[in-house]
Amino acid sequence: MKLDRRKFIGSGGLLAGGACLLPLFSACNSGKEGVKANYSGSGLKLSFEPYDLQLKHVFTIASFSRTTTPVMLVKIEWEGFVGYGEASMPPYLGESHKTATKFLSSLKLDQFTDPFRLNEILSYVDGVAEGNCAAKASVDIALHDLIGKIVDKPWFQIWGYNQEDTPLTTFTIGIDKPEVVTEKVKEAARYKILKVKIGRGTDEEMINTIRKVTDIPLCVDVNQGWKDKREALDKIHWLKEQGVVFVEQPMDKYDLDTMAWLTQHSPLPTIADEGVQRLVDVPKLKGAYSGINIKLMKCTGMREAHKMMNLAKALDMKVMIGCMTETSCGVSAAAQLSPMVDWADLDGNLLISNDPYKGVTVQNGKVILPKRSGIGIN
Repeated sequence: MKLDRRKFIGSGGLLAGGACLLPLFSACNSGKEGVKANYSGSGLKLSFEPYDLQLKHVFTIASFSRTTTPVMLVKIEWEGFVGYGEASMPPYLGESHKTATKFLSSLKLDQFTDPFRLNEILSYVDGVAEGNCAAKASVDIALHDLIGKIVDKPWFQIWGYNQEDTPLTTFTIGIDKPEVVTEKVKEAARYKILKVKIGRGTDEEMINTIRKVTDIPLCVDVNQGWKDKREALDKIHWLKEQGVVFVEQPMDKYDLDTMAWLTQHSPLPTIADEGVQRLVDVPKLKGAYSGINIKLMKCTGMREAHKMMNLAKALDMKVMIGCMTETSCGVSAAAQLSPMVDWADLDGNLLISNDPYKGVTVQNGKVILPKRSGIGIN
């Protein structure tokens, strides 16, 4: 579906001024009385537009292939400010333009006249219906973007993170024929670590093909493709010899006993992806995995992702911040957390050919956060 980008983002979304400063943000967000802003009393205005992302290459993992990803582009307007959000909905998550439209249409955000009541608003959104995590994330991201623009600060700064502490990001190489894999790896020469999709029975072929082109560190994402724990362990030992630094979702997400055994014996860290979605899942995974991959589209957005990161760290687990195939809107929102994680997989916007936004960038493989307010897009 063709999107008129100028029509969608040209209605004041780039305004980043405002007299509300960080001390006021803290007080407003906590709901304390006695601190007043010059609000007119108008409610939040929500609008959304369906969009289809076009992938540069066929994207293949252990269980499926696709060439497009449906997304919903969202904006929330208030007092001349506009915040932008996104729901990325790869089909395997069970969301679509139809479900997102139904969910977003059911929301009554105009009942809220103070965008700083973040927890109150997002708790309402989360409680309207079960599931719909990506659609909920789109509202969460837009609200965070709105608040950041009102206080004229990017979220990494609001959270108190150092912009210079961002990690390298992986660049994903999907399962494909050796000649296509070779081409993809050559195109990814500016990245310092690659994420390789495996789990379809061509694992050694994939790694050996890449090693003919580059010797940079790799991580692998099995997407639950391995079925036998001892065979999986043998593969992990071989992968370690090939310069792999961690293994993502090697086994069935429901089989925590098998994962706990594998993690205990594995020479490499194991990371949960399909096996973790929301905050409530994190404590259950202690001991079964070495760490978790947090994605805004799975966990309903920035608010819960921030909580998940802090809880995982408290449990002495590794943290990875990831994404789906997304525009720079969703990826830039996730990147606000990146200074505090162990690994980042923030290449979703780099895999598409029709990104309507500009935001987070990559230089020499490193995540570069824009200094623009909110989530940092224009």
